[in-house]
This record gives sequence, structure tokens and C-alpha cells, in this order.
Amino acid sequence: MVTTAPLRSCKMDLDMSPDAFGELRSSADCADRPEELRRRLEEDGYLFIPGYLNRDSVLAARAAVAERLQAEGLLDPAHPAMDLVARPNTEMTFRADLAVNNPAVARVVFGPELLGLYTEIFAEPVRHFDFIWYRAISRGQGTPPHCDLVYMSRGTHELLTCWIPYGEVPLEVGGLMLLEGSHRKADRLKSYLEVDVDTYCENDPKQVEKVKGKSGWSHPGWLTFNPVVLQKRLGGRWLTAEYQPGDLLTFKMTVVHASLDNQTDRIRISSDTRYQRASQPADERWIGWNPAAHGPRAKRGRIC
Repeated sequence: MVTTAPLRSCKMDLDMSPDAFGELRSSADCADRPEELRRRLEEDGYLFIPGYLNRDSVLAARAAVAERLQAEGLLDPAHPAMDLVARPNTEMTFRADLAVNNPAVARVVFGPELLGLYTEIFAEPVRHFDFIWYRAISRGQGTPPHCDLVYMSRGTHELLTCWIPYGEVPLEVGGLMLLEGSHRKADRLKSYLEVDVDTYCENDPKQVEKVKGKSGWSHPGWLTFNPVVLQKRLGGRWLTAEYQPGDLLTFKMTVVHASLDNQTDRIRISSDTRYQRASQPADERWIGWNPAAHGPRAKRGRIC
């Protein structure tokens, strides 16, 4: 990995020393060996498989998203739409709408390649969440450190996230990074991992107003806005890669992850989707033709 500028996350310069920062381990060498994939998933908490997906399908999805962003006037007309160069002062992060009624994106995330991969990993039939988390990350933006479990814990906890970049992602464009070995430190994050962001205290008027009244969250979901201190506290290195179209990164619900900040004018587009055993219960917030997501239908009160 080569970069000419300091890498940042949450607007903080990361420690780039070999003890604090490194590369994801590739599992492309064993992509056709399910037993080894399962072993590495248990050992590392993640699988990074460069080139697993069909590159043409991924780039077709990129083109479909670029067309929508161009129609919204968010791309610089001096550049080809596929370059995803943003107009000045454009700010974007979470854009789930870009995946709605988008057959090209659905072909990537719900196609036979991924369903086949997860069937092999789980060693039985699988299902996916119907909701697609889609992001269009503009300059200066990134994702703070968190674990996915706090957003989707109402069904089985044996879910896997699949993160997919839809184009080349040099380090300065801001790809995903995982905290090495963090899935083995759940005991240190116990109180955080028990959070359900859509649950609120019925006997706390402020929470009732914030969560039920305004469809907010009882907890922000993030672990911290300081990835540097978090890495020193939990140990392990921040791991990432210079991603290419066709790459995928899949990981467990208790893996701490974040993203590098985008330090360019190119918009980084990516999706994350979830897969599980079909025999296990699914979180009702994320399934069906019109998932509740984090909206009013998802809120649950309890006495605290």
C-alpha cells in the first residue's frame, strides 16, 4: 500500500507505524475451499477476497449509480460520470436510496456468486437481509468505529456483513478498515454490544421524545470518534487495502470497523449487506419489500 499523504479517519491522522497499521490478509488463495474459509473467518474475524465478484457486474452497478448522481447534478460535468468526481461543496455519506429499484446493484449483492459463497461458509441454505446499505462518501467524510451488532441484533447474531466497493479505492479515497483481532475482545465491549439503537426507556421522557417521537436513536451506535485512541486501548492494527472492482470484504458482527476519510474529490461508492443461515431468525427491521429499518415501526420501549 502506497500513499503520499497522511491517512485520516474521523479527521484524525492515523498512526501509520507497523504496529498500528497494516494490510488485510487476502483469502483469494482459498476462495474455493470452504473449510479453510471457515477456519480463517474464525481466526481473523473477516475474509478479504480480492477479485471474487464479476468485475463487469460491479462496474455496471457503478454506472447505474453514477447515472443517478449525475441526474441529481452532484457530479462535476467536466469529468466523465464514471469517474464520480463531485461538484465543489458536495457532501454525501449514507445514500440507501441509490440501491432502491436498482437491478444492477441487486445483481451484485443478491446474485449467485455471493449466495453461493455464503452457502458454503454457513454449510447450509442462507438468506439475506432485503435492505441494502449504500454509501456515497464525498470529500472529508468517513465512518466512525463501530460494530454492526448494535444495529441488527433482534434475530440471530451469527450474521455476516459483506462490504463491496464499486470501483478503485486508493487509500486516500477512504476505504473500509478493520481493527485486527477485535472480534476476540467482545468481553471488553460487552455493554456496548448489548445496545439496540432502536430501543428506548419508556420511563425516560427525553428518550421517549428522541427515539419514539423523533425516530432517533437511544445510542449513537459509534464506539468513539477517536480511532487512534481506540486502537491503542484495544490493541491490534487497523487493517485495510487498496480495493478494486470485484473485491469483497466479509466479517462478523463483533468486528470493530471504520473507514478512512475521503481526501479527494472522487465519491467513494460502496454497499454493505447481511447474510445468515435461513434456518435462524432474522431481524424484522431489515426484511420484506418495505423494511422498517430504523424508522418509527422499529422502535421498542422498555422499562429501564
